[in-house]
Amino acid sequence: MADFLWSIVTTFALTIRDVLPIGGLLVFFQYVVVREPITNLKKVALGFVYVIAGLALFLIGLEQALFPLGDLMAQQLTNPSFIAGQVVAADTTFEWWQYYWVYLFAAAIGFSTTVAEPSLIAVSLKANEASGGALSPWALRIAVAIGVALSIALGAFRIVTGTPLALYMMIGYVVVVVQTMFAPKMIVPLAYDSGGVTTSTVTVPLVTALGLGLASTVPGRSPLIDGFGLIALASLFPMITVMGYAQLSQWRGRS
Repeated sequence: MADFLWSIVTTFALTIRDVLPIGGLLVFFQYVVVREPITNLKKVALGFVYVIAGLALFLIGLEQALFPLGDLMAQQLTNPSFIAGQVVAADTTFEWWQYYWVYLFAAAIGFSTTVAEPSLIAVSLKANEASGGALSPWALRIAVAIGVALSIALGAFRIVTGTPLALYMMIGYVVVVVQTMFAPKMIVPLAYDSGGVTTSTVTVPLVTALGLGLASTVPGRSPLIDGFGLIALASLFPMITVMGYAQLSQWRGRS
């Protein structure tokens, strides 16, 4: 219990250390460059307190729950006895298709975490506002979530099979470039931004833990070489699905 309390205190102290430079920068520009007092100073100060508390509690949650959960699920789903449906030797090897529960879980985690991603919610609401209601926030979030689900499932397949990440990235960006030439121009910048906002506070911890857990438990895989790369795929595929959604909507509108 004492160790846990000490970790909370340490996390709060480190969060304050990381946030204070941001606050100092804003105060400097407000008073030295702009030379105007901060409007609603009490609310701004209270907001910074909320930010520090929220970040600290989130980091504690990562260490205590999300990272262990992702690692635990990877270990359980790749357990030889679970895959075979019966007790087998720990060094039993399997074909790539026998890890189907891993792929399904990876897709489900990718979809659910993306739908709940605060940064994506913010972008989808702003896109709806800027488009005058033409872009549905839910449609955008679902399109991005499908892209992340596919990317995490494909990333799990890459870890299981040991195929190089560069191959997936090259093919994926070729598809993105081709889509960019044919997709509606208004959706292209939003699609590119959608790829970035998916790799944020909720998605990254679970996906990283899942990748490292898989690479640690699948025979012949290295956590350092094979465990990372899921986030790169999660940034790529939403661009494809969002532009694909726009192209499909455009085609349906013409027919």
